[in-house]
Order: sequence, then C-alpha cells, then structure tokens
Amino acid sequence: MRTAVLALGGNALARAGERPTITNQFRHARNSVAPIVQLAKDGWGIAIVHGNGPQVGDELVRNEVARNLVEPLPLGVLVANTAGWIGYMLQQSLQNALRFGQVQRDVVTLITQTLVDPYDPALTRPTKPIGHALSDELAAQLRESGIAIGRDGAGHWRRLAASPMPTGVVELELIRRLLGQNVIVVAGGGGGPPVYDHPLLGYEGLEAVVDKDRVAAILARQLSAEVLMILTDVDAVYADWGTPSARPLLRLTLEEVDELIAAGGVNEGGMKPKVQAAADFVRSGGGRAIVARLNDGPAALRGEAGTTIARS
Repeated sequence: MRTAVLALGGNALARAGERPTITNQFRHARNSVAPIVQLAKDGWGIAIVHGNGPQVGDELVRNEVARNLVEPLPLGVLVANTAGWIGYMLQQSLQNALRFGQVQRDVVTLITQTLVDPYDPALTRPTKPIGHALSDELAAQLRESGIAIGRDGAGHWRRLAASPMPTGVVELELIRRLLGQNVIVVAGGGGGPPVYDHPLLGYEGLEAVVDKDRVAAILARQLSAEVLMILTDVDAVYADWGTPSARPLLRLTLEEVDELIAAGGVNEGGMKPKVQAAADFVRSGGGRAIVARLNDGPAALRGEAGTTIARS
C-alpha cells in the first residue's frame, strides 16, 4: 500500500478573525476532510499529523484564568490534551465522511509522544508562536508578567513557546501496524507532547511544544512513505513573497529550496519551517514532499497544484 503522511495546520480549524468555538472548529473539521476521503478512496494508507497552535494557546489562557481555583497543567500535558480533542473532531468528521462516501476504512486517534534531546538549546529560547494574535496592549501586559511574546510570520504579536527539534516518535511501530491493517491514523497531534528517555525513570515530559511539520517529516521517513503532504492555508510556496512580483513555485529541487531559504525567500514564522520539513524528508531518502492548500490535496498529489519538492 502506498502511504501518505498529511500535516494539517491547527489554523485550519481555528480561523483568524473568527471565534474559536467548538461549533466553529467542528464545522471546519467537517469541511476539511473531503480531500482525505478522496485519498482513502484511491487506496492510500494515511497518517494525519495536525497542529494545535491556536488551541494550545487558548488552553494556556484557561490555565491562567483558573489558576486560583485549580492547579495549572504543564504545557506538555496541554499538548496531549489538545491532541485528544482535536483528534476526536477529525476522527468523527472522517468517520462520517467515509460512511457517506461508502468507503470502508477505520479511523483512530493515537496520542503519541515525540522524542527530543533534553539538552537541546531551543528549550531555553521560546520561538514557536502559539495562541491567537494579540493586541499591542495585551502583548505588553503579558510581556510585563514574564510571558514570552514575539511576532509571527504575519507580523502579529503571539505567545512564544520553546520548540526543540524532534528525533523520533515513541509509538512508531504501533502506527505502522495500524496502517498495515488499513486504518487511517491521527497521530502526532500538536507535534505530540515532547519527551526524553531518562536512563532511570524512562520517558519524561518537557515544558515545550514541537513543530508538527517536522514531526510529520520524521514520521513519513520512518514509515518509508511515498509522499509527505503539508496542507495549509496557502496555495503554494511563493518566490518574492509579500512583493508585487510574488509568484507560485510549482516545483522545487533541494538545491533550489536551499537557495530560497538562504536568500530569505520564506519567512521564519510562516512558510520556512514547512519548506524545511518538506526538504528534510526528501533529503533523507523520501520520495516527494508537497506544500499545498488543504482543499487542493488530491490535485497537488497529481502535480496539478501546490509546490512539489523532489530531488531533481
């Protein structure tokens, strides 16, 4: 069976400028699964990794508001928490869509842990934007209270979290077995809660988040997937992004990706991590990587949309 690993952004469910209610997020989840159903119809093995940036930021706000009433939860636990309820929304939406499409495939959400280096310097430097955009006033208030704040790729103020590099997925073999049984697996939710393997205590969690696109790239490589698809709200990777001469790049080689990044052609907080993750998958021996708009998934797989990254 051909295997595709799909990386879905958390912003696909919690849209900018819209209240992130569960009703709205369920609506977006149901609208987002049609391309995945088409891949299932075409016989692909499918693993889905989703983001949780807006949602885990909201959980931190709930922590702060209720801290005098209940014990706050660590960030790693909040990642697992959001992986559960976002996975529930995607799983249920997929189950319904598959049933209506008369596709006989099971779907399961698996809470997975992501291995990181406990001495990764990134653990001491918050750089990963989470939560929703903040006003100048609220950003200043949070900064004064000791919370890390910075600009995201769109120039908005956001909370920042430490984001170490992932090195593996603890539950890899279980994911592999489920895919072998034709099960669609939702895994690596929010990048998965980051853990390290302590020589005496075993797996221990860390106060951080992991980039879901990098986790998807590692999972795709370890599963020997034919394709890694990073599905987002932008239709392709662009040259000269943010300028009047911006143009979509339909195909990139690894050399062209390196040149684009070196020239600052992709922004740090937005497309750059996606392009790097896609290139890392191809560079490590993977087949091809695709960056595309979610609704363009099947067309991008045929090379008719999005940006395809390949060795040559």
